[in-house]
Amino acid sequence: MKRVSLIIPVYNEEAVLPALYARLCRLMDSMPLYEWELLFVNDGSIDASARLIADFVARDRRVAVVELSRNFGKEAAMLAGFDYVTGDCAVIMDADLQHPPEMVPEMLKYWEEGYDDVYARRRTRGDESKLRKAFSRLFYKILQKATCIDVLPDVGDFRLLDRKCIDTLRTLREQCRYTKGLYAWIGYRKKEVECDQQERVAGKSKWNFFSLFNLAIEGITSFSVSPLRISSILGICISLTAFIYMVIIIAKTLLWGEAVAGYPSLMCIILFLGGLQLLSLGVIGEYLGRIFNETKHRPTYIVRSYKKHDADDGQE
Repeated sequence: MKRVSLIIPVYNEEAVLPALYARLCRLMDSMPLYEWELLFVNDGSIDASARLIADFVARDRRVAVVELSRNFGKEAAMLAGFDYVTGDCAVIMDADLQHPPEMVPEMLKYWEEGYDDVYARRRTRGDESKLRKAFSRLFYKILQKATCIDVLPDVGDFRLLDRKCIDTLRTLREQCRYTKGLYAWIGYRKKEVECDQQERVAGKSKWNFFSLFNLAIEGITSFSVSPLRISSILGICISLTAFIYMVIIIAKTLLWGEAVAGYPSLMCIILFLGGLQLLSLGVIGEYLGRIFNETKHRPTYIVRSYKKHDADDGQE
């Protein structure tokens, strides 16, 4: 019997966990030909999420939980799920039920046909604001132009991965993680299914504009050096233009005796060049910061305990 795992990263989702568990139980009970594992990764929740998950573990042998020592972020939580999951394949889902569990049977059908990565493309994006949708489209356009890998738009973490994909992702231990890009980078045989993103059943999103902006920066800098190249090209073009302009000014002064005047235009040029230099330094700083984080070789996450129904004690 093939074993199917469900990986659920959780951070302060006490309001939605009972509904999530009920729907996942209906899914697992409806497909008895598979052996199921429901793996929660508690990413340092400070509400009642840990207690609710402990109740699930106590009464259901299919449930296990990885408790992280603090909040490390969703990217690290997913890596913890890859490390601890035991299934022949795994489905990654958000805890807020925006990813409908009812899509899993279709994903399993394509997995049985031989596909290694069955990903869900969003037909609709639920109750997201127009501004957030516009920024999302812009980000994916920039990412597609800047990188040499095919990072698909409107595709998130909701997907089924074969065991070989999970084992490959486990070997990628980089600190600055953008898992959506890693899915594309590892390759393997992929299949798309379409779904409508649901609205949250309860609670509110933990992703605000700034956290999404940081994730976008991670995505671009993790898979492309284009920002550095753009800074270099801009620097060359502006330096060449400034040199040509300087030659023209000197020639006009020598030939016609014009005074070098124009304080406002001079200040505009100085401020423009100063701003461009600071922007270029900022881009370089982003890459240096990531190099700094990688060279420390710290673990991506720390596990406080791992518990499952048939275990007497958690594993540190």
